[in-house]
Amino acid sequence: MTDIDVDKCHITHYPANVLTGPAQPVEKIDETVRRLVAKMTDLMIEHKGVGFAAPQAGVPLRLFIISLDGTKEKVRVYINPVVKPEGNLVQNEEGCLSVPGVYAKIKRFGKATVTATDLEGKSFTEQADGLYARALQHEFDHIEGVTIVNRMPTVARIAYRKQLKKLEEEQIENG
Repeated sequence: MTDIDVDKCHITHYPANVLTGPAQPVEKIDETVRRLVAKMTDLMIEHKGVGFAAPQAGVPLRLFIISLDGTKEKVRVYINPVVKPEGNLVQNEEGCLSVPGVYAKIKRFGKATVTATDLEGKSFTEQADGLYARALQHEFDHIEGVTIVNRMPTVARIAYRKQLKKLEEEQIENG
């Protein structure tokens, strides 16, 4: 597993390399993973997100968290998740903490089933619909190396080309 310096974790912005490839499985749930989840929770809450994946914190692991109401108390941890989308496609506006200032209508399935492991090492399966299904698919995309930029319609890419270019330039400047 990747050596993780949890104290250096921060929100990683598009088009960082860590956001563009599939993440590695979490091999064991240890103190470092628990500290990473706590750090991810703090970052997500601070920036008013409802979901946050490890690659967004600069860590290429198959791990994400979701809190539909944006509170620390409702954070759910998904380790090595598998998300199976179901139902009809629904278009809805989405934003992403890794692509700040960009909001686009993204098509996703209206339902999903997730199977994952929690922080205690217990496996679980849940059915989801609405915002929960959308959040699962969005975060699962992150651990697969996909961002909303990949899913945006061409019109939205054109509309946000200046913001995307700015993020690309910042990435070059910051290495």
